[in-house]
Amino acid sequence: MKKILFLCFALLIPITIFSHPWKPSHYVIIDTDGGTDDIKAISMLLASHDVRVLAITVSPGALTADNAYIKVKSLLNSYRHEGIPVGINRSSNYKPKELPVALQMVWGDERTIDPGKAPDAFRIISDMLIAEKTKITFICLGSMSTAYISLNNIPLFRQQVKNIIWSADGSADTGGFNYNISKDASIMMLRQEIPVSVVRKAELRNADFYDKELISDIAGIGTPYARKLSAFFVSPTASAHKFSFSAVDDMVPVFLHYPDLFINKVAGTNSDSSPADLAGIKEAVVRILKGETVTENQVIRELPTDPSFYFDDIQPFVTEIIEKYGHDEWFAGVIANELHRHLGVYAIIGVKMGIRAREYFNTGVDEFMATSYAGSVPPLSCMNDGLQVSTGATPGHGLLTVRNDSVLMPVVDFTYLNTRIRVSLKPDIAEKVSAELKEINFVYGLDSNIYWELVRKNSIKYWLSLDRHEIFVIEPI
Repeated sequence: MKKILFLCFALLIPITIFSHPWKPSHYVIIDTDGGTDDIKAISMLLASHDVRVLAITVSPGALTADNAYIKVKSLLNSYRHEGIPVGINRSSNYKPKELPVALQMVWGDERTIDPGKAPDAFRIISDMLIAEKTKITFICLGSMSTAYISLNNIPLFRQQVKNIIWSADGSADTGGFNYNISKDASIMMLRQEIPVSVVRKAELRNADFYDKELISDIAGIGTPYARKLSAFFVSPTASAHKFSFSAVDDMVPVFLHYPDLFINKVAGTNSDSSPADLAGIKEAVVRILKGETVTENQVIRELPTDPSFYFDDIQPFVTEIIEKYGHDEWFAGVIANELHRHLGVYAIIGVKMGIRAREYFNTGVDEFMATSYAGSVPPLSCMNDGLQVSTGATPGHGLLTVRNDSVLMPVVDFTYLNTRIRVSLKPDIAEKVSAELKEINFVYGLDSNIYWELVRKNSIKYWLSLDRHEIFVIEPI
């Protein structure tokens, strides 16, 4: 009997290990002062599939908190991560002499961003600690002010924050910029019980960390994050300042993923970590920006991008679709249509809607609930198949609910943590797609091979022409 029980337990171990294959290893809240190096650090954290950025707060340092907020919001908007909350720490007494290079650096489109409407940083931190049950890492890219105030004013902070990573010149270096933004906070946070890892900059003699070879490698990646940093390195502002090519705060995401690349000196609950394997760290930067920090698939290693792998009518469009909309949308589109057993425009729309929702929150799959108003009647209900594949929100996971109301609509509500949004297909596009399908059905009928050939042709056309950033209306609920 004991042997049988042991065997059953052994068989269950793999199930336990793989039950949440997409659950990231790191849930983080980032505090930034808008320094030039922070655009690199934040972009790398957003790029990693093994990190979930719950929120970003800003505090004064390299910039005023208001200007740092503008930088961060413009960056998130440029990545289409509008759903990541950003708050301002207005409790800090530090009055920065803003660094000109940080102020001049363009993170994104700053128009229409009003810091006066920004929420309070500590309310956002409190909300995230309540909503996310996984213990989090608090990352300080500037001072320790926000962490210190949170520690003393948010009861859940001590309970829910498992560690703090601080970019500084060493725990014993009292002359560093980040240390002196808020000396009292620095001293007290290094004395309290939550472990603090102090991550130092990469030291190179007479050389830039981001040399021509590394910048070239980043330029060849092609993800939105890599494209942003490629543009950063060739911008006139960055080119005029040697600091832009050094590695300071951007060592934090590398340390988070690959601490073994650092020399880690432990003293009590704290550690002092210096970059050691610089060649390995450069490789890690590329790996993070590629999104290769975690295995994405469950059965196949990767889906071919070689057009010759696909049917003749799709081959001419494979490369263009991938270049326009990214690998995630292509992968989900292929799998969804195989699941659906035919190429369908509503399945494609469902894929694009799901990818857009994930993009909005910057999540992986299986991380939010979806309520679809597309019903269970084809062809509109075919949208649900694309939605499931692109988001992982399936009935089997208990994450998808399909409503069969009297009026069916290409509309889905997505709920993530304490936020809910409604994503709707724009009416003019919905009407055009519906009218085309009705006309084909009227002329040829569902039992005609010509009907399905024309549906397939239309689906390929829409896959290429419908940009997920332009075809949906997103409304916070």
